[in-house]
Amino acid sequence: MSCILHIETSTEVCSVAVSDDAQVIYHDEQRAEHKGSSAERLATMVDEAMSFTDSHAIPFDAVAVSGGPGSYTGLRIGVSMAKGICCGRGLKLISVPTLELLCVPVLLRDELPDDALLCPMLDARRMEVYAAVYDRALRPVRPVQADVVDADTYREWLEERPVYFLGNGAAKCMTAIQHPNAHLIEGIEPLARWMQPLAERRLLNGQTEDVAYYEPFYLKDFVAKMPKSPF
Repeated sequence: MSCILHIETSTEVCSVAVSDDAQVIYHDEQRAEHKGSSAERLATMVDEAMSFTDSHAIPFDAVAVSGGPGSYTGLRIGVSMAKGICCGRGLKLISVPTLELLCVPVLLRDELPDDALLCPMLDARRMEVYAAVYDRALRPVRPVQADVVDADTYREWLEERPVYFLGNGAAKCMTAIQHPNAHLIEGIEPLARWMQPLAERRLLNGQTEDVAYYEPFYLKDFVAKMPKSPF
């Protein structure tokens, strides 16, 4: 197993964690109090995490960072920090898709039907979200895309099986979806302490990034191409 530093800055919650031998041994989370505060806090949080690991003489093998979609500013801050550490310490860089990350605490915590689908959502604006649909093995049933949500957006899957909606864009969509197979799971945020299983799997499979050229999946890049909401 490996020791991995995890950095998550895709939303207003800035978080850092360290995993070793598939166990989270350190984590810290802070909600941004004002625009730009994530950048100010992240450096301190990362320094504290690395000091903790160094004090226990545990060498890092890689840095995992949330790869989006998400806030342009937040992702840029997190990726810049991750790249700097990788370059400075000669570590591998791992990108963890933010929407997959949102599903991890639900799969670990909740009892779900075997045929359940998960639809993680990140808020864009009005009735617009950035979303994907996964099965319980996190296999994509529908790839990541921007949605203007109405009653028909997810009907194809809702007619067949239960779909669990989660993330900071989910609650506002439930009044539009209104289907007996639609279920809302509240309070789910993308946090660094949930990155371990996804990052570990990518590292074992050799799915690492080119530190020099890696760029995250910025939310604003896709939102600009979305059709205008009628609401």
